[in-house]
Amino acid sequence: MAPPLGDIAHIGHAQLFTPDLDASVAFFTDYLGLTVNGQHGDTIYLRTFDDYEHHSLVLTAREQPGLGRLALRASSEEALRRRVEASEQAGRPGRWVEDEPGIGKLYLTTDPDGHEHALYWESEHYRAPEALRPALKNQPQAKPNRGVGVRRLDHVNFLAADVLANAEFQERVLGARPTEQIRLDSGRIAASWLTFTAKSYDVVYTEDWTGSTGRLHHIAFATDTREDILRAADLAIDTGVFIETGPHKHAIQQTFFLYVYEPGGNRIELCNPLTRLVLAPDWPLITWTEAERAKGQAWGLQTIQSFHTHGTPPVG
Repeated sequence: MAPPLGDIAHIGHAQLFTPDLDASVAFFTDYLGLTVNGQHGDTIYLRTFDDYEHHSLVLTAREQPGLGRLALRASSEEALRRRVEASEQAGRPGRWVEDEPGIGKLYLTTDPDGHEHALYWESEHYRAPEALRPALKNQPQAKPNRGVGVRRLDHVNFLAADVLANAEFQERVLGARPTEQIRLDSGRIAASWLTFTAKSYDVVYTEDWTGSTGRLHHIAFATDTREDILRAADLAIDTGVFIETGPHKHAIQQTFFLYVYEPGGNRIELCNPLTRLVLAPDWPLITWTEAERAKGQAWGLQTIQSFHTHGTPPVG
């Protein structure tokens, strides 16, 4: 039986590893418009302007790029206890740490693919210094006057050797509900989109055709409008940011998007999914076939990954 919905309130933040910490920080501050909000050794904490918590992104210097941990805030202390119990009952016991500013104890566990998840409840609300104080009291921080000015961390897309096993972890252990998926002609589930909230998706699993485990496809930041995505593409050209694909529209989830790479080697999506919510409590799981995905994106753009050669489905 699936756990009760609502125990996870939202994605709190993500940690990325980067072999070029200074260049990655410059990308996220100058190009995306995030604000540095602390540093501890080779780890730097950054925040989007509309995040109420201490940080939205953690950058840590490592030899190789990739995802460190995905942090999820529970909806209450009791909800956190339920998710910890669910993790242990599912045979995925974790450990408690207290190693991030502005946040209390985090319970660290992993999905079947080895991606680290941090669950927590205690969180300190951000108080902007005078220079960053907004005019509107219901906004945590003034909008940045540089770069794209992304509003929040929107979702994380994991690569996984076994999509279904990891999607079931999100459902049974964390309480997510699937909204869309790709089923290949063989019957194998090759991608799954899941949500904790009224947003149509918060986490995604995409099949890793290499058979590797624990890898990242991308993290995504949300913008206010589609026009911001177009502006982001123009800024990328002007500032030398590498555009992988887009601007365009996904068929799955209908997200208007742009894929770029930050200097450390991590893929970053800029997206505008703000108008699409899943409000129906009995939302049916939408399944896309292999033939439907071969048509490409919403307006016919072929996806960047080779579906026919590698067996990996197009994302979105």
